[in-house]
Amino acid sequence: MDARTSLWRGRGMQALIGVTVLGFASYCLTLASLPVYAVTGGAAESTAGVVTAVFLVVTIAVQAAIPALTTRFGVGPVLVAGLLAMGVPSPLYVLDDGVVWISALSAVRGAGFAVLTVLGATLAAQVAPVARRGESIGLYGLAIAVPNLVAVPAGVALVLGDQVGWLSWLAASPVLGIPLVPLLVRSVGPQPGPGPAGTHRAAVLAALAPSAVLFLVTMAGGGVVTFLPIERPDGVLATVALLVFGITGAITRWRAGALSDRLGTRLLLPLALAVAAVGLVVTGIGLGTGDTWVLVGAAVFGAGFGATQNLTLVAAFVRAGEGGTTTASAMWNASFDAGTATGALALGFLAAGIGLDWTYVLVAALLAAALPLASAAARVGSSVPQARQSSAGSG
Repeated sequence: MDARTSLWRGRGMQALIGVTVLGFASYCLTLASLPVYAVTGGAAESTAGVVTAVFLVVTIAVQAAIPALTTRFGVGPVLVAGLLAMGVPSPLYVLDDGVVWISALSAVRGAGFAVLTVLGATLAAQVAPVARRGESIGLYGLAIAVPNLVAVPAGVALVLGDQVGWLSWLAASPVLGIPLVPLLVRSVGPQPGPGPAGTHRAAVLAALAPSAVLFLVTMAGGGVVTFLPIERPDGVLATVALLVFGITGAITRWRAGALSDRLGTRLLLPLALAVAAVGLVVTGIGLGTGDTWVLVGAAVFGAGFGATQNLTLVAAFVRAGEGGTTTASAMWNASFDAGTATGALALGFLAAGIGLDWTYVLVAALLAAALPLASAAARVGSSVPQARQSSAGSG
């Protein structure tokens, strides 16, 4: 496949996008809506984030085991099991709105989500030539961002409209992706075998800095998607803000990949993080000054949020090298979900004390303080020699 051939035309890419859209539609439908569902069932607002936190804690725990599971059972069977675990329990949400029940179902779904996230990112790196890896990851990111664009606000609207039954059945969508798995697995060929001793540890260390940057920005994102609908439950502000957030995030996550193939990540990653910080400040200020500024802030934050996701994944793969792709994917995804869980839980307690507006401002300051880390994360140094063999797309 040369630079003039559209990656969209590859059957493997089409299968990857199909599986990803169906899997992440389930995740996005429930991400912001389940905490709202718990609050309508009588849960305290400060504990509503427990639902999301349980889902993501299980996800993080299982993600660490994915490389070993795929080595033993193969990518196809593990991916099918993950899609089943995400989709089959979802219709049962309608049975009870208690935090314990919602959390129990979410724990099972979290295990499936762990499989989808780690293998999805790994396959995105393998389904295209190395020189076009950023573009491939961008398309994979678009397949994630489109459900985020539509399903996050739709899920909130369904719960606020007392349509939990529809939400529950729509969240079973991952099972529809199972027929696409054989084509996807065939398109990437045999998976690389286990590397020499120390390869796993080296890949973890190589992916650490990009993953730390990702943790911070997803912590901020978790705080936005979880608590903005709770802070503003009346009217359409929260739904529109999440929609705007999703639109800008979808565009930048998609286009940042192809841009990184040409320009690298050294300048783009710190810039993306700075944009996210500015957007979060504006969102916080808007909560106290006017709805228009909330929407502006959500748009700007979404742009930085989407670009940072793509660029940190590209940087992690480049730094880890070909032999560390699956480990780097597990590390990156664990950081993504740990950040989202932290934002969904810890920021709720912080907001209960100082208000959501000041919480967003403080988190934005933390993002700004991490700009030197973002610069370091985009560099490939002598400590990651394997990455030099595949660094065509990195700065």
